[in-house]
Amino acid sequence: MKKLFRISRKKFFAKSETKKYILYSIGEIVLVVIGILIALSINNWNDQRKDVIKEQQILTQLRDEFTSNLHQLEEKITTRKSIIQASQNILKDIDRPEMANRDSLIMRLAQQMNDPTFDPIVNDLIGSGNIRLIRDEKLKRLLTNWSSDIIALQEVEKRWTKIVDEQVVPIYVKLGIARDCIDRVNNNDMMPFALDKLTNNLIAIGQSRKSPETKEILSNRDLEGIISVSIGLNHSGNIQSYALQTRINKILDILDEQIK
Repeated sequence: MKKLFRISRKKFFAKSETKKYILYSIGEIVLVVIGILIALSINNWNDQRKDVIKEQQILTQLRDEFTSNLHQLEEKITTRKSIIQASQNILKDIDRPEMANRDSLIMRLAQQMNDPTFDPIVNDLIGSGNIRLIRDEKLKRLLTNWSSDIIALQEVEKRWTKIVDEQVVPIYVKLGIARDCIDRVNNNDMMPFALDKLTNNLIAIGQSRKSPETKEILSNRDLEGIISVSIGLNHSGNIQSYALQTRINKILDILDEQIK
């Protein structure tokens, strides 16, 4: 009987030890899992913190870039307005040549040689993959569409650039007023494309002694057509520019809200 009791007790303690061991093992596993989850949470938190810092850096850079884009765009709009106003006055001179002033006419013709082209900073957020760091969905959408938004304006600008190179300049040369127009550009601060607005490196070439009379200039039918096209294209360019101006202001408003 004692022997049987002794065997039963050994079995009981063996089972108890096994149970303790299993519980201990489970406890260790739970602790390891909790440790892993905590480590992952800390790592995720650290990655998110780094992403937020990187996002703030990108947002600040974008604000600088789009502020620069806005200033440049406003300059182009102003230049086109000047070209349009000059063109309208030229058409008035064509309609009433007896009222035209030659010096004013040459200055207005010289303005047609301006070629305002918008060359914005385009941040490669999509190509670099950094667009994922932008959390504001509206801002992300505006930035994603930015490259395509400027295409319409640049297409109009290309058409005007081509006309200036292939038609305006050749007509001026043919009429014999190219020298007068270029001299007027060089002496009337009409070079908005200059990188340094404060630098005065203008070259005086003087007016031509073979220039045609005012009436001869105004009677040129090709000139009248070019001036009319100038109004149309530069006005179209400004319509596109106003749309871009609105988009840039929206982007800047969101950036100001998001930058901490």
